[in-house]
Amino acid sequence: VCLFFVAANVLEEDSMEQDIESPVTIHQPKLPKQAREDLPKNINKECAKRKIQRYVRKDGKCNVHHGNVRETYRYLTDIFTTLVDLKWRFNLLIFVMVYTVTWLFFGMIWWLIAYMRGDMDHIGDSTWTPCVSNLNGFVSAFLFSIETETTIGYGYRVITDKCPEGIILLLVQSVLGSIVNAFMVGCMFVKISQPKKRAETLVFSTNAVISMRDGKLCLMFRVGDLRNSHIVEASIRAKLIKSKQTKEGEFIPLNQTDINVGYYTGDDRLFLVSPLIISHEINQQSPFWEISKAQLPKEELEIVVILEGMVEATGMTCQARSSYITSEILWGYRFTPVLTLEDGFYEVDYNSFHETYETNTPVYSAKELAEMASRADLPLTWSVSSKLDQHAELETEEEEKNPEDRNERNGDVANLENESKV
Repeated sequence: VCLFFVAANVLEEDSMEQDIESPVTIHQPKLPKQAREDLPKNINKECAKRKIQRYVRKDGKCNVHHGNVRETYRYLTDIFTTLVDLKWRFNLLIFVMVYTVTWLFFGMIWWLIAYMRGDMDHIGDSTWTPCVSNLNGFVSAFLFSIETETTIGYGYRVITDKCPEGIILLLVQSVLGSIVNAFMVGCMFVKISQPKKRAETLVFSTNAVISMRDGKLCLMFRVGDLRNSHIVEASIRAKLIKSKQTKEGEFIPLNQTDINVGYYTGDDRLFLVSPLIISHEINQQSPFWEISKAQLPKEELEIVVILEGMVEATGMTCQARSSYITSEILWGYRFTPVLTLEDGFYEVDYNSFHETYETNTPVYSAKELAEMASRADLPLTWSVSSKLDQHAELETEEEEKNPEDRNERNGDVANLENESKV
């Protein structure tokens, strides 16, 4: 793609106004040798401008669209969840339409009953007992349907005891109206009190950082809660989203790899009262083991972080998500402290929540640092033992070759011992 952009810029300067995202396929012309040699510089410029496609956006929404779903009937089998997941404008439209249709439907039936009984022909006749008193048309039947289903009961229109079909219809509309009320009001209540709204007050740092902590290279990001009501049983997880190819040649797009943020030590269980810095130690089990500062911008990866817990006020489970791409991972930085001790309490300054400062950090990968540390420790212990072994081997070889010299040396040693005794 980058090669196409550069070729289009070099050979088609007059068509700069053409949309570069046009689906029309343009065959790339053959370029001279000099132009091909100059391509890498231009390609780097174009590739630098390329935007990495996110798997999870910064606001936590998954950037995945489901297409070619043929079994759409499955959405209707779970109609309640389908209505809750709809946008507010569609949800309100369905809410109004359901009530309006039921009122009109039963209003039509009330009008048909009055028409078939002949109540419309005896309007004003005091000797005639209608099915519904003071019902003289469709509009009045519609109003009576609203009063019946909503249990308003103004008292002007009322059903009489001489209409058995009206009594049955009254029972049916009352029961069906209660079901409609329970379903629609419950749907609206769940949509209003969705726990994902609580996630709006759970914040993640804009950037992740890589720096040294306790002598180890660590990947860190910060989480915080803006509300005074806490998240109960909060836990944090992290996933590395990166395409890979297996040893058998299978290509796995957007492969998910777990990033350990304290699962074995319990550090992933958070007491989220004040902002916390989540740390991932880059060791041999880490997917960042062989990534250095120079290699990091070249990697096409994404870190997805997931914070889960129960809302203290409602007891419902809440989940907040965010992500970091390579351009949002700062090598050699730390987070600015936000917690200060005031008179009798701790204060959190959220103005500095996303701020970082530069610190001395090696530019090498964790694997290279471990190798350098091992090489720095080995010579001291290895040289002494190896030198002794080498001297011993040389002495044994010389003794085997010259046994007479050995006796002379032994004799010299004996003479020295005797002289020392004297």
